Amino acid sequence: MQIVNGEDFPPMKDLIRLYKKAFLDGNDEALGGIESAITAMEKERSSSAAQLESITTEITSGKDRFLRINADLENFRKQTEKDRARFTSNIQVEIVQSLLTLVDSFEKVNQEITPETDKEDKISTSYQGIYKQLVETLRSLGVGVVETVGKPFDPLIHEAITREESHQFKAGIVSHEVRRGFLLRERLLRPATVKVSTGSGNQEMGTPSSEKPVEDSKEDAAV
Repeated sequence: MQIVNGEDFPPMKDLIRLYKKAFLDGNDEALGGIESAITAMEKERSSSAAQLESITTEITSGKDRFLRINADLENFRKQTEKDRARFTSNIQVEIVQSLLTLVDSFEKVNQEITPETDKEDKISTSYQGIYKQLVETLRSLGVGVVETVGKPFDPLIHEAITREESHQFKAGIVSHEVRRGFLLRERLLRPATVKVSTGSGNQEMGTPSSEKPVEDSKEDAAV
């Protein structure tokens, strides 16, 4: 039996069989009742189909909303990771930049002071040990030195203070390093201050050299 609008009806195939019998018997009252039952069942079927379609639409819409929310959460997670990495990188840059002045001071003293007594030599040895620790710390953080002498001048990483004639380097080649430049991995911390060769006129050009100037060639002068 099927229940439609609170009423019990036999299955559709039984209604059709009863309808045929009532038609053959000429029972108009039975025919009317069966037709009403069939009509009610068809309406109920249409209503159920509409409800099913509505539920399906809601499920699809809910799935789409879930996918959008999930995508938004994933984008938020990625953006948060990028912001965290950028924040960490900026903090690291600030810390390293604050240490560069110490490097400059160590190198300046290393160039200007020569121990003359055993006591001064011991002090210098202790001083060099501290400097080496500083250099190793910077290296462990990914700090490197900007290449200068013998390299083509690059305004992105070099800061030229003057141009000078050179018998060793062609025009446009860095001929002298005045102050070191530093990189934190691929990020420029400080451009190198340099002098740039203008060449040597008609004299034969030498092959660019990768050696540092005399004042920069002391032990542990580079990071």
